[in-house]
Amino acid sequence: MRRLLSRLYDEAAWRRRQWYARRPEARRRLRRPVFSVGALAAGGSGKTPLTAHLARTLLAMGERPSVLSRGFGRARAVAGAVVVRDSERIVGELATAGDEPWMLAQALDGVAVVVASDRYLAGRLAETHLGATVHLLDDGFQHLPLERGTDLLVVAPADLDDPAVLPAGRLRERVATARCADAVLVDDGSDERRDWVAERLGLSRSFTVRRRVGPAVVVSPHAEPEELGLGARVIAVAGIARPERFFGDVRQAGFDVLHTLVYRDHHRYSPRDAARIQVEARTARAEAIVTTDKDGVRLKALFPFAPPLATLPLTLCVEPADEFRAYLADRLVAERTGEA
Repeated sequence: MRRLLSRLYDEAAWRRRQWYARRPEARRRLRRPVFSVGALAAGGSGKTPLTAHLARTLLAMGERPSVLSRGFGRARAVAGAVVVRDSERIVGELATAGDEPWMLAQALDGVAVVVASDRYLAGRLAETHLGATVHLLDDGFQHLPLERGTDLLVVAPADLDDPAVLPAGRLRERVATARCADAVLVDDGSDERRDWVAERLGLSRSFTVRRRVGPAVVVSPHAEPEELGLGARVIAVAGIARPERFFGDVRQAGFDVLHTLVYRDHHRYSPRDAARIQVEARTARAEAIVTTDKDGVRLKALFPFAPPLATLPLTLCVEPADEFRAYLADRLVAERTGEA
């Protein structure tokens, strides 16, 4: 049954992409250049940290980037576009922003973050009222109604080991759709693996994604964050698409993981969840509870925690850095001169 559903899903996704390819007039175009960061695989690809890296890179290049997100998992949907950050300060709230936009708004000084189910509407607001000179689509590869000048596709070599689409596999679309991208960002691979992935996907431009984890920071609503000492005995909590990868990061960061707790992606933590997590931590005699930045966004609202709550941030960068910056600069020029 799963294989049958997978074939149906695959065919529907392929036909949808072909429909937009045959009808360019159906795709709306913003006035400023648009970069999309997306993936073939569902969840856990690092799209949001890469969007943050891209925003910082463009900011350093003198641009005024805006991040356009659909705000998946919002507790309260709002008609129209919601400004989460106006580049200078946070003006929204978690309930109407969603996990990833809220996390980006907290991390990106100088970058506007706007949420809307219609990302064209979000982009027009960013252009006309927030001074955006370039837009970033977080998780945008499948958002076909909006035209973009550059599609950056995040792929891990493991994504190609079993190229089945949902629900039989992890892919949102068949591998052949990767040819619609302009460049592939190969997650955590060697140069040889990067070249292998690019050749497999039929893409001529490729870059390598490097992961940087930590340090873990103890968070408190009433005090400045402080670093969690290496070697601490902890339990690890994750409500993300690939929790096992995060648990591995916690161990590699130098912590003694006594126990792990898994929740579904975008889980809305309740006081009951917070109580359970603390009971598990005390039972394991843990010194701290370590979670992701994304989960920390929701868990911080449920203070106090005993033992204390710490987040382990994940930062991604693209290498070779100079070559990537030059590529972005070339794409900006191409879009602004109509050559993209």
